[in-house]
Amino acid sequence: MKLTLNIWRQADQASKGAMQKYDLDGVSEDMSFLEMLDLLNENLNEQGEDPVAFDSDCREGICGTCSLMINGQAHGPEVTTTCQLHMRSFSDGDTITVEPWRADPFPVLKDLVVDRSAFDRIIQAGGYISVNTGSAPEANNLPVEKAKADRAFDVATCIGCGACVAACPNGSASLFLGAKITHLGELPQGQPERDTRVVSMVAQHDHEGFGGCTNIGECTAACPKEIPLDVISQLNKDLRTAIRHGH
Repeated sequence: MKLTLNIWRQADQASKGAMQKYDLDGVSEDMSFLEMLDLLNENLNEQGEDPVAFDSDCREGICGTCSLMINGQAHGPEVTTTCQLHMRSFSDGDTITVEPWRADPFPVLKDLVVDRSAFDRIIQAGGYISVNTGSAPEANNLPVEKAKADRAFDVATCIGCGACVAACPNGSASLFLGAKITHLGELPQGQPERDTRVVSMVAQHDHEGFGGCTNIGECTAACPKEIPLDVISQLNKDLRTAIRHGH
């Protein structure tokens, strides 16, 4: 395939960025989107030009680092991660626009790479449980109801890619936050710190500059792991309960 790529180029966080056009030939429909960018960068290297910076790691749809806006959609036209998006989803002669996440809490570092450490700070604020160290606990000491175990597992599949924030008109991270709150809130190990957890994590979410949720639903539509919208309801319920308890 022959493609025309409009890609955001930005030297560093302090520089002003702009879209730059590239013509690319020899793209196989079996390539992943990132392999297509690899091909572009090989050409740029041969021409003595600076390659396009973008994040990737596992390239297996697990790590969540391959975060790109493709033709105005988080991760592109399929409900998957960018690394699992294949060029068969496009046609010969297409023009593809590639941009970094657009959200104030995710500043652009270079080209398509953004700083998502705001998510890390939200987790640090309360996305954990406290347990006694020492020998490993017996796995069956704390039985978990199957429905709760399944629910916890389903929402724990959130990979923290940030697609929910990028897709949300408000730049809210409520789906990410709701997934983390619900995951631990369904488990007996998460109960002792349940109130303080939600209060601390919501406060950090707001401090980072993420917007509020208005139930538009773009977040769950863009989520590559299909985290359900009702985790936001659980988040709000837990927060109201914690406030009633005086937290």
